Amino acid sequence: MTSTPSRLQQKLEGEQFVFTTEVCPPKGADCDTFVAVARELAPHVDAVNVTDNQGAHMRISPLAAAALLQREGVEPVFQLTCRDRNRLALQSDLLGAAALGVKNVLLLTGDHISFGDHKEAKTVFDLDSVQLIDVASRLCRGEDLSGRKLHGAPSFFIGAAAAPEAEPFELTLFKLRKKIAAGAQFLQTQAVFDPAACQKFHQAVAPLGARIIAGIIILKSAGMARFINANIPGLNIPDTIITELENSPHPHTTGIDIACRLAAEIKPYCHGIHIMPMGLERGVAAIVSSVSA
Repeated sequence: MTSTPSRLQQKLEGEQFVFTTEVCPPKGADCDTFVAVARELAPHVDAVNVTDNQGAHMRISPLAAAALLQREGVEPVFQLTCRDRNRLALQSDLLGAAALGVKNVLLLTGDHISFGDHKEAKTVFDLDSVQLIDVASRLCRGEDLSGRKLHGAPSFFIGAAAAPEAEPFELTLFKLRKKIAAGAQFLQTQAVFDPAACQKFHQAVAPLGARIIAGIIILKSAGMARFINANIPGLNIPDTIITELENSPHPHTTGIDIACRLAAEIKPYCHGIHIMPMGLERGVAAIVSSVSA
């Protein structure tokens, strides 16, 4: 079973700089707004990530959402987490994605149930992210996790998550080596606020061969920045950025300006930028323009 690589894979392997963004699937069956937002962002980016019950909050299936984007001609990155599925369901969803034409996958452990809106739910975590990456690689080689042959192998461009500013860095790098050895071809990072940390990360990861898509988040307020610092491990927004937002009469605009500045500063240390708009979709085009100039 042969397949043309995704546009994202072709560009990254062709040493072209890429841009991705993300759209959260709806909490309901009406996907009109979801598709409209993705269509609006698509001309500015190479692919659009579809999140998988982000923050452990229940939303429509990311497989269905990715298929809708695929049908609309918007290249998706299908996110899949280990939290809610055992190894049978994970393999089924990956094969289902392949059958629907989805080629880019970002394979994650997933946020814990305790963060979400169904705290009484039972977590699965049958596999972790390293094992799930290995599963996807095995499927691409034409066999399932039990070693049985497939009738038609998928062809995925496999991504993994990374946290350049997490400490201890040595532990982060150890886990990334395992992910790349298991088959990860690109790394999508958490939001980066320290260009020096991104440079250190690039220097450490570059010899491993995986492409780096560095995360940029658009901050909407000083309060949002403080919440991130208090609640999201591995992220540390400097006080200077918080003060800049706090003193701004138009914090949304300032947040976009900060994101543009950071994206331009980290561009030399990555192969692409992943933009997390947080509801400020108008900032995506601004960031792409500032980095491409």
